[in-house]
Amino acid sequence: MLSPFALCIIAITALAALGLPIGHAMVASSILYLLLSGLDLGTAAEQILNGLFNSYVLLAIPLFILAADLMNIGSLTDRLLQFCLVLVGRFRGGLGHVNVVANMIFAGMSGSAIADAVGIGRIIIGMMTKGGKYPVAYAGAITASAAIIGPIIPPSIPMVLYALISDTSIGYLFLGGFVPGVMLGLAFMIMNSIIARRRGFPVEPPIPVREIPKITLRAFPALMLPVILLFGIYGGVMTPTEGAAAAAFYALFASTVLYRAVTWKQLYEAILSSGKASTSVGMLIAGALAFNYVVTVENIPNALARFMAGYDFSAGGFLLLVNIILLILGCLLEGSTILLVVVPIFIPTAKALGVDLVHFGVVVVVNIMIGLLTPPYGLLLFVLASMTKQPLWAIVREAAPFIVAAILVLALITILPDSILWLPRLMGYKH
Repeated sequence: MLSPFALCIIAITALAALGLPIGHAMVASSILYLLLSGLDLGTAAEQILNGLFNSYVLLAIPLFILAADLMNIGSLTDRLLQFCLVLVGRFRGGLGHVNVVANMIFAGMSGSAIADAVGIGRIIIGMMTKGGKYPVAYAGAITASAAIIGPIIPPSIPMVLYALISDTSIGYLFLGGFVPGVMLGLAFMIMNSIIARRRGFPVEPPIPVREIPKITLRAFPALMLPVILLFGIYGGVMTPTEGAAAAAFYALFASTVLYRAVTWKQLYEAILSSGKASTSVGMLIAGALAFNYVVTVENIPNALARFMAGYDFSAGGFLLLVNIILLILGCLLEGSTILLVVVPIFIPTAKALGVDLVHFGVVVVVNIMIGLLTPPYGLLLFVLASMTKQPLWAIVREAAPFIVAAILVLALITILPDSILWLPRLMGYKH
């Protein structure tokens, strides 16, 4: 006879396989567990409401999504790409470098990999493939790869979710992601340089010196957004949630007043799109809160901690095991599901082994971002295959070197906690 918890897991898997959104599947399966266990059905609703009402920080998610949508409809992206062309376009494979650098700058605004891929991708892929300069599949692959930098360099929606489940400071998590994000960007640019030389990708004509001040001035309001956001948060002027509201307001102000590049119809569609995306994330969080109650009742995190203690794991061995598990799960599950359902099970063990939760959080988020690139589930692969009208296997083949580079960066930040913790400690973090 199967236990209620086993039936709950089977129900989640079956409902998700039948096409029900994972958030709905978790809510329905959690209610099934409560019924079978003879527990109060109202507990599921109570857990969801308590989790949401006590988490002011969750307001940051819809605001960051709105900020990204507002930037995508304005001309901010186009101006940023022109500025990046000035910076790195003159090297071999220059448009590939522009793609990566633009994503690193855009990362300081949106916090969402999909928003970055869609916002930058539509323009940069056109620039890269015009006149047959780059294969379409390669342009799609490097765009997908560069987009994973978005949620690692602050601000970051996955880090907000991790802060929710781990009770870790969002500000220090954001700071912890900065160096790994830059490391990923450099790794992708090195890989792009190697491929560009091997395959003879073109060098872009240099932009005349007299044009540089004009291009920089046009991009200046867009470049100021991450500066205002990060200095506001780390200068103690605003919380991350207030920072998200400031980002959304500034994106609206820059797009409508400074650049005058938005129509009322576009504004309506951006608000509608961000509302739909926020509802989807909200439902997923609600399902995870209900399911996490089931996991807590079953005492799964403590059971896992005792199991690992029996094998005498070191902190390094534990992190290696978590990396392997998360990379495998990333091929099969959506990132937010892993973050909200699987990661909370590991947190008590991480605490018991003395693993710093800021270090652990950034390692987890990098893992989940790599999962967006790994088949068969890699969400960014599907987005870019659809955007470029290329077969999925062609995007996967071209993305493989960048996935290898990302895994090497993951190994480095796992082995060297100071690569993550240096900046938070500089700003007063004490573990």
